[in-house]
Amino acid sequence: MVTVGLWVRFEAKPGREHDLELFLRGATVLVEAESATLLWCGVRLSPTTFAIFDAFSNEAGRQEHLSGRVAAALAEQASTLLAGPPVIEPVDILAAKLPC
Repeated sequence: MVTVGLWVRFEAKPGREHDLELFLRGATVLVEAESATLLWCGVRLSPTTFAIFDAFSNEAGRQEHLSGRVAAALAEQASTLLAGPPVIEPVDILAAKLPC
């Protein structure tokens, strides 16, 4: 059962949209090793705006993810890829349907 999640929104630096898309596509490999991350989605909201949505069964899983490999990789490349700092919003999940 999922109870908490994260909505992380960020804007690509001009001209780095494709690089940010490639980063998100590649980040899937990093998050697959996180057993507490039950759902992870990288999405494009507009030509320059991207987001990550992920879900966890508890707060410990969410905190583990925030200090995990995807967060570290994004922080490492933020000055190159992002126009500003990501906006990280913790969310409570009220209902969900996840793949088996």
